[in-house]
Amino acid sequence: WETCWFKVELSIPPAWAGREVHFVWESDGEGMVWRDAQPVQGLTKEGEKTSYILTRSLKESEPHSLTLYVELACNGLFGAGKGSMIAPPDPDRRVTLSKAELVVFNRDVYELLVDLEILLDMAQLLGEENQRSFQALYTANQMVNVCDVTDPSTFPAARDLAAAIFSQRNGESQHTIHAVGHCHIDSAWLWPYEETIRKCARSWVTVVHLMEHNPELTFACSQLGLIPVLWQAQQFEWVRRSYPGLYARIQDFVAKGQFIPVGGTWVEMDGNLPSGESMVRQFLQGQRFFQEQFGRICSEFWLPDTFGYSAQLPQLMRGCGIQRFLTQKLSWNLVNSFPHHTFFWEGIDGSQVLTHFPPGDSYGMHGRVEEVLKTVKNNKDKGRVNHSAFLFGFGDGGGGPTQKMLDRMKRMSDTDGLPRVQLSTPDQLFSVLEKESSQLCTWVGELFLELHNGTYTTQAQIKKGNRECERILHDVELLSTLAVAQDREFQYPASQLQHLWRLLLLNQFHDVLPGSCIELVVEDALQYYTEIRRAGAQLQEEAVESLCRDLLQPEEGSTQSTLVLNTLSWERTEVISRPGPNGKDTLALVTVPSMGYALVQEPLVPPQPVVVQEREDGFITMENGVISVCLDSMGHLISLRLMGSERSSIADGCANQFALFDDVPLYWDAWDVMDYHLETRKPVTTVLKPLKVILGGGLRGSVGFSLKVGKNSTLTQEIILDAMCPYLRFQTQVEWKEAHKFLKVEFPVAVRSTDATYEIQFGHLQRPTHWNTSWDWARFEVWAHKWMDLSEHGFGVALLNNCKYGASVHRNILSLSL
Repeated sequence: WETCWFKVELSIPPAWAGREVHFVWESDGEGMVWRDAQPVQGLTKEGEKTSYILTRSLKESEPHSLTLYVELACNGLFGAGKGSMIAPPDPDRRVTLSKAELVVFNRDVYELLVDLEILLDMAQLLGEENQRSFQALYTANQMVNVCDVTDPSTFPAARDLAAAIFSQRNGESQHTIHAVGHCHIDSAWLWPYEETIRKCARSWVTVVHLMEHNPELTFACSQLGLIPVLWQAQQFEWVRRSYPGLYARIQDFVAKGQFIPVGGTWVEMDGNLPSGESMVRQFLQGQRFFQEQFGRICSEFWLPDTFGYSAQLPQLMRGCGIQRFLTQKLSWNLVNSFPHHTFFWEGIDGSQVLTHFPPGDSYGMHGRVEEVLKTVKNNKDKGRVNHSAFLFGFGDGGGGPTQKMLDRMKRMSDTDGLPRVQLSTPDQLFSVLEKESSQLCTWVGELFLELHNGTYTTQAQIKKGNRECERILHDVELLSTLAVAQDREFQYPASQLQHLWRLLLLNQFHDVLPGSCIELVVEDALQYYTEIRRAGAQLQEEAVESLCRDLLQPEEGSTQSTLVLNTLSWERTEVISRPGPNGKDTLALVTVPSMGYALVQEPLVPPQPVVVQEREDGFITMENGVISVCLDSMGHLISLRLMGSERSSIADGCANQFALFDDVPLYWDAWDVMDYHLETRKPVTTVLKPLKVILGGGLRGSVGFSLKVGKNSTLTQEIILDAMCPYLRFQTQVEWKEAHKFLKVEFPVAVRSTDATYEIQFGHLQRPTHWNTSWDWARFEVWAHKWMDLSEHGFGVALLNNCKYGASVHRNILSLSL
């Protein structure tokens, strides 16, 4: 991730007067050309950008001698993996400069070659049954006959032959392709956050340079922020701070309607795992940034590369001023082909958004004949709509459009035999789709990606950090708001909270929160979580001191008391741990009102204490007057009953069963778990420490045990039952040292239902517990937030968690992926 600088001194020969002169630079590292202290051209061999145009026609008045600087990075378009793209970065990587030349560019030869490329593609791809393929073939043959490569004077006649073909127009019914320049830049993935700042600058300066010479070019940019916190809006913010000259040029083209901010969110976040409040903040921060910087909010939600889309998103989009949605990721489905490319998507509350998947199934087209033909052939909504999107430009690692892509599409703008190709904008596309929408179908519920199911579980510390920091920021905002309401002198920490929220939102990028990123990115993400925890704790303490100042300064001689806060929206009666008179923590049963506090002096006495009993067979029972449980020596939950009920919640066998699976996916190691992993299930049965009593009852009873997992890992669990508590808690610690293994915990329950319920953002979703169809079977591993529930009429069991997302319910077995 280091860069080095080259000083390049050029002297153009006077004999090149009137010629087009390029500076050519080829390297296996990404680069940037600087001129007069400003970035002017990105250089990426993999992105077909290996030259900087010095002059299009050398004039005597132009400088013939000049100095450029090239910043060269020791990474390519897709990072620095050793051996394969998704391998860890090579610490011994070297960068090679293979060419640095001053050359004359023959524009006539270039144009002739592009003509021939289009004609030959038409001849090959339109098919023998299409007369246009033969017309293209014979025209190309005539061009070869007319053209003498040693005599440039023959080139115009050859080009005229091609122009005659390209000028033959389509009929009115022909499909129209809306071509929009695009450059998907992952804010972090196979490179760290810091490298993304340079990637944005390399890509966008090239786009701006193209716009200066192609005023028809439009470019949709979905991540606009550059500093050590990213853009959707974030990538724009990065560029604004690090490359102010480039940013000013971008603003000019935004005003002209060519450089088009899209997306509406702070980063292109994961579409499943962020909480509802986090998703709202993604839109809030993104739309506010676009409004402040560009004078407009986004009307399209642009999320082409995340790993599925929550059924709550349509409602959130509509609430944030967005009624249009574009993605293409469901074209990656491994099992079922999604049945639409243009449709209405309906969320869990009935909100609908017009949704479009580019039928070419890519956001990185190159403007080729094959791609435009695929866009029409592949379109699953023929007859309903006659327009579709075509996103062109190198992506993922940046790069963006090239001049050759534009020149190809100019020749296909309205050529008989090919779909119309017009440079367009997202607004123009969606406006015409809205006019044609009367026959569109509606898809209800989540857009589930049948791939990358492992991202719900990969990198457990990132998942835990996200959930914890979402809770911390909720608590800080609640307590600070109450403090402001009570004390007008209290300063609400708006700027500090915005900074912390933006760090959290940044870490929700669709390759960071899912864990599909390199180790260096994980380290950065964990550092941001640490900062949020530290600063959040400080802000929370300040709010509490203001809110409860009098309570924290008891009168002399008063009884020692404990201030207990409840930041949730219902009254809670729970057992807490508080400092005792001797410095040791003691337990207390307290009741605290909704979003309020209680000053606890004398703790409550439970109507029935927890009773823990050890049986002769090694089993241990615990009960508290609400529920009773029985556990065997390995920690298996043998019985779970509501007191007074004869019905056990646990099916025949045992719950709290840990199981280890082989995890060897087809390719995307950090991303995927395949369905065949279920065939490799091995129960964890090796006991290191059998079940024993830790706390003997009263306010709390608990037991603990340890297991060996796999060859080298250990698992320790404490199972806790508190007084008056209607649930059983499992505190689990795993020392994980396995490779290509997958650990889960299973709870077979005595409940029968064809659907299980899972918490999602601001709501819940039902998914089948059977595998009747391929659509059901493809959901063998799904995501959920804090709970999943399996219920029948009048009875059910729920499994809650504080930091996990991967889950499944098949038949009667609730499984949580650890």
